[in-house]
Amino acid sequence: MKKQVLTLLIILLVLPACLAQSPKKPSASEIHESIKKLNFLGSVLYLAAHPDDENTKLISYMANNVKARTAYLSLTRGDGGQNLIGPEIRELLGVIRTEELLAARRIDGGEQFFTRANDFGYSKHPDETLTIWNKDEVLKDVVLAIRKFQPDVIINRFDHRSPGTTHGHHTSSAMLSVEAFSLTNDASKYPEQLKTTSTWQPKRLFFNASWWFYGSKEKFEAADKTNLLSIDTGVYFPSSGLSNTEISSLSRSQHKSQGFGNTGTRGSEIEYIELLKGDMPNDPSNIFEGIDTSWNRVKGGKAIGDLLTQIEKEYDFKNPSASIPKLVKAYTLIQNLDENHWKPIKSEDIKNVIAACAGLYLEAAASHNWATANENVDLNIEVINRSATPITLQSIVNPSQISIAKNITLKNNIKFNFNEHYTVNAKQDITTPYWLTEPGSLGMYKAEDKSLIGKPETPRSQNMTFNLIIENVSIPFTKAIIYKTNDPVKGEVYKPFEIVPEVASQLSEPVLIFNTSTPKQVAVIVKAGRDLVEGTVSLNTPQGWTISPKTIPVSIAHRGETKTVLFTVTPPKNESEVKITSTVTVNGMAYNKALIEIDYDHIPFQTVVMPSPSKFVRLDIIKKGENIGYIQGAGDVVPESLRQIGYNVAIIDPEDITASNLSHFDAIVVGIRAYNTVEDLAYKQDVLFDFVAQGGNLIVQYNTSRGLKVDTLAPYKLELSRDRVTDENAKVTFLDPSNELLNVPNKITQKDFEGWTQERGLYFPNVWGKEFTPVLGMHDKNESEKDGSLLVAKYGKGHYIYTGLSFFREFPAGVSGAYRLFANMLSIGKKDINNTTKLND
Repeated sequence: MKKQVLTLLIILLVLPACLAQSPKKPSASEIHESIKKLNFLGSVLYLAAHPDDENTKLISYMANNVKARTAYLSLTRGDGGQNLIGPEIRELLGVIRTEELLAARRIDGGEQFFTRANDFGYSKHPDETLTIWNKDEVLKDVVLAIRKFQPDVIINRFDHRSPGTTHGHHTSSAMLSVEAFSLTNDASKYPEQLKTTSTWQPKRLFFNASWWFYGSKEKFEAADKTNLLSIDTGVYFPSSGLSNTEISSLSRSQHKSQGFGNTGTRGSEIEYIELLKGDMPNDPSNIFEGIDTSWNRVKGGKAIGDLLTQIEKEYDFKNPSASIPKLVKAYTLIQNLDENHWKPIKSEDIKNVIAACAGLYLEAAASHNWATANENVDLNIEVINRSATPITLQSIVNPSQISIAKNITLKNNIKFNFNEHYTVNAKQDITTPYWLTEPGSLGMYKAEDKSLIGKPETPRSQNMTFNLIIENVSIPFTKAIIYKTNDPVKGEVYKPFEIVPEVASQLSEPVLIFNTSTPKQVAVIVKAGRDLVEGTVSLNTPQGWTISPKTIPVSIAHRGETKTVLFTVTPPKNESEVKITSTVTVNGMAYNKALIEIDYDHIPFQTVVMPSPSKFVRLDIIKKGENIGYIQGAGDVVPESLRQIGYNVAIIDPEDITASNLSHFDAIVVGIRAYNTVEDLAYKQDVLFDFVAQGGNLIVQYNTSRGLKVDTLAPYKLELSRDRVTDENAKVTFLDPSNELLNVPNKITQKDFEGWTQERGLYFPNVWGKEFTPVLGMHDKNESEKDGSLLVAKYGKGHYIYTGLSFFREFPAGVSGAYRLFANMLSIGKKDINNTTKLND
C-alpha cells in the first residue's frame, strides 16, 4: 500500500506542505527499503484515545526498522480539543486532526484507524467516559479493528489499571483494548462482523510504560522491570540520513492544530513496554519472538519469501528496474495464494514497488476540483514508463466502469498524454466524511454504511484503473482522480477530486443574537456545485419568529461561485432559542446542507458537506461600555460573538499594545491561551496593568500553567492549576451573590448556567492574592469545590478579571447565559456611565 512505501528521503528534503496530495516518487534507497518490507509478515497495532496520544517513535521504529505492518488505532478524532491554527472546533476540528494523523502516518510509515467514539471533551473517570461513549459499541469497533488488521502484537499507550488518575478517555482506551484482546477470537462475540472478517487472536498485549506513569524518573529507576522489555528507538537509517527519532519528530509535528511542533533528536532512546497478556519473549529486544513473520506463515508462501530475499540481495541501486522481472514473478505467485489477509496487502505493496522500479507515473487529472452527480468530467491522462522494461498500457477503466482500450507500448521516458471523459453516476454519493453525514450523539458518531467503520476517511469513489502488461503479466494500478493547478508561489498544487451537491447553502452566522425585538437582516450564502444553477432559497420558520420574504430566487452562472441573499428576521418579544436552516430548491430537489472547505498547507484540501443549522437567540441583555480590544490567542470566535451583542471589537496586534492605543478602549480581552502562544505578551504586561490602573477592564481567559510566556499573569498573586469542571451541568454556587458581576447590568441567575456545552471550564487558578474575589463555585461529582473559575480584583481605577469558564465553547453554541455574564464582565465599574463613555472621556 502507498502508506507503506518508505518516504524518508522526500521528508528529508522537506517538500512544500502543499504537496500533501502529490504522488509518491520514491528514490532507489526507498525502493530497497520497501523490498525488505515485502518480506516481513508481522503486524503491530498501537492503541490510544486521541490524535497526539500515539508514540511516533515506536510506530516509526516498528514500521521502518522492524519492517512490520504498523497501525495506530485512535478511538476518537480529537473533536473535543482546541484549535491553535484556526477557528474550526468540534466536528470540523475532528476532520483536521484526522488528516493530521494521516499526514503523520505518511511520514512514519504507519496506517491509521478510528472507532466511532466522539471526543466529547475532558473526562475525569472511565466510568463517565464509557457511559457517554456507549461502551459496547466502542468495544465492538475495537474488536472489529483487531479482526480486520490482525495484529500479532498490540501496544497500549495507557495503563488500564489506573482509573481516575488521568483523562478518562485515556484509561478507557486501555481498558477496552485489554477486554477486546480476549474477545476477538470468540466467534460468539459480535458474530455479524464475521460476514466480512474472521476471528483473530493477537499473541501479545503490552503497555507502553514510561517514567511519567510512575510519577518520577527516580521512582521509575527504582521500579521492578522484570516484566518490561526495552527497545532502543534511537536507531539511525543511513539510507535517509535520519535517525528514527528525527522521523518521529517530523511525524509528531504534523499535529499542528495542537501546537505539537517537535525538534528532532539523535542518539540512543529507550522505550519500555510491559507485557500484559501473552508469553514473555526470551529476547527482550524482539517482540515478535516465537511468531513466524516470514512468508512461511502463509500456505504456499515459502517460494515467495525465497524469491524476495533473492531480489533484495541482487538489488541494483543504479538500476532498480533490473528487479522488475523477479518482482513480477513474485507478484504472480502472490496472486495464486489461497489466502485473504496477506494476499491483498502484499499485492498492493509489491505493485507499488514494481511501479517505483519502473519509474511509472500514472495520473488522471480532472479539469475542476469537483463535479456533481450526472455531470460530464474531462480528464487529462498522463502515463510514462521511465525504464527499459517493456510495458504496455492495455486499457484504462474509468469510474463508470467503462474500459477504454489503448494498447500503447510505453517506451523508456516517452510521455503519453491523452484526454478522456466520463459521466458521474446519477446516484453517486457526495464526497464527505462518512461519520458526519448523519447527526450522532454526544458520545458516538454514526456510520450508516457499516463497512466504513474504522476507516480514517471516506474512500475515494472516483478512480481510474490502468491495466498494464509487464513481463507478459496483466497488473492493474488504480489511481484516485485528482485536480492540480499551478500556484505562482507554491508551484504545483494538488487537491482531491470530489463529488459535491448541485448547490449548498448556509447562513453567514452560526449564531445570531437578538437583544431586542428589532428585526435583523440575515444573510444566506449559496454556493453552486455546477454551472447554471437556478432555484429558490428559503428558511424554516419556527413558531413565534417571522421571516420575510418566504422565498428568494437565486441564479448562479458558474460552479464554485457564491451569491448572498438577505432575509428579514423578526424575533418574538420574549426570550427564545431556535435553530434555522436554509434550503435551496432546484428543479424540485431540496438541498439543505452546507459545503465547508478546510484549507491548510500541511493537510490535503478538505470538502465537508454536512447539516449546518444556525442558532437564533432572542435574549434580554444589557451592556455598558462600547469599544473592546481583543488580543488573539490560540483561536476562538469570541470577538465575533461580542460583536453579535453590539460591541465594537478591534483586534490588537501585540506590537500595538501601547498606553496611547489602549486608551480608546473600555475593556481589553485576552484570548484563550494567549499567554501560552504569544511571545510578545511577555513584554506587554506592564502596559496592560497600567491600562487597568487608569480605569480599564482587563479580562484574561484561560491559559495552561505549562509553557507560560509571561512571568506575571496578574497585578496580584495568581497561580494556575489543572483544576477543571468537566460536567457542563455541574451545580454553580454564587460565592458572592452581591458581586457586581452577578448583578450589573444583567441579573445573573441559575438559569444562565443551563444549556452549557462540553464543560464548565478548565485550568482554574487555585492560589490567588487576597485582592481577588472568587465569584463562582462548582465541582464535578465526588470532588471538592473549585472556586477559581471567575476571579475579579480592583486595581487602581479599573478591574482585572481572570476566568477559566469556557466562553470559547459556549458562544459558538449560542448559550444565552454565557453572553449575559460576559457582558457583565465587560461592564464592571461602568454602571454609572452610558454605553459610549470612553476611558479618557
